[in-house]
Amino acid sequence: MRVDEHFLDEIKSRLRPSDVIGRTVKLRKQGREYVGLSPFNKEKTPSFYVNDEKGQFFDFSSGKNGDLITFLQETERLSFMEAVERLAAEAGLTMPEADPRSAEQERQRQGLSEWMDAAAQWFEGALRRPEGKEARAYLERRGLPESEWARFRLGFSPPGRTALKDYLITKGARPGELVEAGLLIAPEEGGAPYDRFRDRIIFPIADHRGRILSFGGRAMDPQARAKYLNGPESPLFHKGRTLYGVGEARKILGAAPGNETPPLVVVEGYMDAIACQRAGIAAVAPLGTALTEEQMEMLWRLHGEPTLAFDGDRAGRQAASRSIDRALPLLKPGKSFKFAIVEGGKDPDEVLRELGAAALRAQLSQTTPFVDALFTREHDLEPLDTPERRAGFKNRLRNAAALIADKDLQHAYREALMERFDATGPKARSQPEQGGRPQRGSAGGSRGWRGGAREWIDPAPTAAGRAAAQRLAHSIDPAAATLAKYAVGDPSVLDEHLENSFLAKGFGVQALAKLMTEIISFRLDTDHLDTATLARHLASCGFTALLTDIDRAAAKSGAPIMKPDVSLDVARSQWSQAFAGLSRLVALDEAIASAKGNLSGRSDMEALERLKGERDTLKRAIRTGTIWAGEGS
Repeated sequence: MRVDEHFLDEIKSRLRPSDVIGRTVKLRKQGREYVGLSPFNKEKTPSFYVNDEKGQFFDFSSGKNGDLITFLQETERLSFMEAVERLAAEAGLTMPEADPRSAEQERQRQGLSEWMDAAAQWFEGALRRPEGKEARAYLERRGLPESEWARFRLGFSPPGRTALKDYLITKGARPGELVEAGLLIAPEEGGAPYDRFRDRIIFPIADHRGRILSFGGRAMDPQARAKYLNGPESPLFHKGRTLYGVGEARKILGAAPGNETPPLVVVEGYMDAIACQRAGIAAVAPLGTALTEEQMEMLWRLHGEPTLAFDGDRAGRQAASRSIDRALPLLKPGKSFKFAIVEGGKDPDEVLRELGAAALRAQLSQTTPFVDALFTREHDLEPLDTPERRAGFKNRLRNAAALIADKDLQHAYREALMERFDATGPKARSQPEQGGRPQRGSAGGSRGWRGGAREWIDPAPTAAGRAAAQRLAHSIDPAAATLAKYAVGDPSVLDEHLENSFLAKGFGVQALAKLMTEIISFRLDTDHLDTATLARHLASCGFTALLTDIDRAAAKSGAPIMKPDVSLDVARSQWSQAFAGLSRLVALDEAIASAKGNLSGRSDMEALERLKGERDTLKRAIRTGTIWAGEGS
């Protein structure tokens, strides 16, 4: 049976050589490599090396070297297929069936790969032809000179609908395979396929060996519907298992002196990754989504503790928070992340252009350990000015530690988080160091995602502030507040109503409109939304005070939906009944206002009275609480 190269690459991309070989050879870290005693010869001085970046082992005592497959063949006397089967099982992959279809699929992928490379060459040429004049000027303005374009294989796609298609067809390509590769779009209503990328600067997306899998395009037209556009999923390209810039990052890591472990930085976009690599920093970028579990495993095969660098704006902090949630269950000894925030609300590309490579390297070297970033995020969710809130904070820390699958690391995190929690307590605050700061070494002294001391004492609210909060809580309709409160606690209840304008309008209450709009936007951007993730997101957006006001207002409704003994199905049914009722009430108010301005006879007066009667019935249902059971709606 023949195993295609694509399958072998997938195995190697999922397994780190030092992990597999380390089960039979005792290895220790030495710079960028792992070293141990030869498994082939008896020796006292280690001469056996494993390099994860290259995916190879080197045994200087015997002269043997190779990859994981070779290692199993040499040490366990396995055949090639036996070694592949062993590694595939460890990587969680199913061996391909021994049929002609597998070989045919590999031939098709190889054919698509050849057309992707041909397209890349054509895009590169278009950038230098007359039609690429504006694109060239744009790259120069972004501080990316022509001498760097070939390194990153930058290109340009002209505005015409079929320019690339026409070129590749003259070279022998068929439209169907270009659609399959993601280069062309086939209209759903039928008709001839046309170029996917038009009037865009092109960034090739390649694997670790430099083979082009897809493309990303940056629109030249500022009014374009999508500023950045990636190619679709294809037989070559899987967005969640690919990192932009990984090949160049491996080169930078591999060029470092043997006794150094240079950083590996994860940034947010193509230009940021390019900026870092131009500054000599190994950097990659996910492709428009939060880091996936597969991408995290890819990163750990390159580096034990990559740095996640995010822009300093709200979106960057939200991306950092999502990365924490996704990484927690995967953390293990030797597999973690650090965090860095680029200063001044800038991104790495801006820092390189405005301040230079040294400044960019200096900023990205200022990192926060994972445990401190986690602690700070949970700490900053809400003021810790009451025993209840401090208890809630402590519970969140314990729950976060419990998500770590590795039991030893879970225990270590729980202890570390509790130490930091104790350092923020009343006793710690009553005995500050000079300047009123927490004890040195306490994560309670972090600010945002960056280390740096500050006081944790939250100022007591002023009388004017308390009065304003009470007025806001009083102005929120209790029924609407209950709908909002329940939705935050059970966000899946919103899924059937995301397109309903009544939801985006805050259930008819202006004070809730921004909150609900943010929840809708976050839900549409998140594959799975749970209560804890939503709560953290809303806190990071500054909604903590409003959520407290909602709690106060909802307490006045007496709605059965908030009782702890109500089953989930009943609660969701009650929520939907009330949502429909309040939505109808708002519609009636609008209809009544319109009818009052168009009275022309007795029939209009009767219609107006019917509308008023229905509105009064609904208001009574809300006042008496029967709206939650559907009465009056």
